[in-house]
Amino acid sequence: MSREEVSRREKSIEETREYHQQYLRAISNPVRRQILRAIRDGYRTITALQSHTGLAVDSLEWHLSILEHDFCIVKESRKGQIIYTLTQEGRVIDYLD
Repeated sequence: MSREEVSRREKSIEETREYHQQYLRAISNPVRRQILRAIRDGYRTITALQSHTGLAVDSLEWHLSILEHDFCIVKESRKGQIIYTLTQEGRVIDYLD
């Protein structure tokens, strides 16, 4: 194996490790798991999530940004409204707690 191949492989391993660390950080928090369950159950807008979870909007938006950045949810705009949906990674909530 050439040095270049070894370097690429090490970079790939490091990227995978980083991906998993981010993902685990997102799902390890009980508040974020509550948000994932709420999205799974159909509460997909900020207003619906805030009403369902009782979180302040600022706190909810912060947790949603972590979940989005760490591969658990995607944010879409539909008819002028922001909708959150689970990614495949976010669906792990079915197996937690």
